Amino acid sequence: MLQGMKMIVTGAASGIGKAIVKLSLQEGAEVIACDLDGPRLEELRAELDSDKLYTYRLDVSNYVEVEAFFGYIQQEHVDVGGLVNNAGIYLGRSLLEYSPEEIDRVMDINIKGYVYCSQGFGRLLLERKRQGVILNMSSVSGQEGSSDAVYGLTKAAVLGLTKSCAMNFAPYIRVNAVAPTMTSTPMMDHIPAWRQQEYREHQLTPEPLLAEDIAGTVTFMLSSRARAYTGATFDINNGCYLR
Repeated sequence: MLQGMKMIVTGAASGIGKAIVKLSLQEGAEVIACDLDGPRLEELRAELDSDKLYTYRLDVSNYVEVEAFFGYIQQEHVDVGGLVNNAGIYLGRSLLEYSPEEIDRVMDINIKGYVYCSQGFGRLLLERKRQGVILNMSSVSGQEGSSDAVYGLTKAAVLGLTKSCAMNFAPYIRVNAVAPTMTSTPMMDHIPAWRQQEYREHQLTPEPLLAEDIAGTVTFMLSSRARAYTGATFDINNGCYLR
């Protein structure tokens, strides 16, 4: 489904990002996998052992690093056509417990990281009037609220960024978002038990949502089969919330 595409995935070394990298490679894409965790990137490279996989240690919240990364992309991978903004953190705490430094950290990674990468990708493609696609990782927390208010507001911001970039980058770059519910990744360990139970009680299908399920939707959205979609948000929540 992604034969001939070269794409960037942030937060690629674990969880949903890792699942996206693996499936994208299987579907024929070349992938530039980015993550702040250098050792995990090396583990990813060793595990997948693919000549279509490139790795790059990147702090998406650091504008200077993102600028340097897109300089590298312009030199080595100028034919890139896809971006998956996936890097993010979730601290799983009450707003009352947050320090100013923690608020800044979550917002810097979960919002500014998406803005910086979208800006760099947009500049690269629009200057050349090339077709491309951005897929942003939001969350049901950005639609229905979250027990972690700071995380919830960042994921709501991603939806606004998605719509605005879809407008501003048309007709060259399609921009969409996915909004998963609670997913079986290490991040789930931070979700309060009462919130996990609430999600489960509202689901229409009982099977747990896996990172691989999200990766399947992401690869479809990156492909030419989704050419009519832009500015859209895809709910992946087992029918937990119906809109």
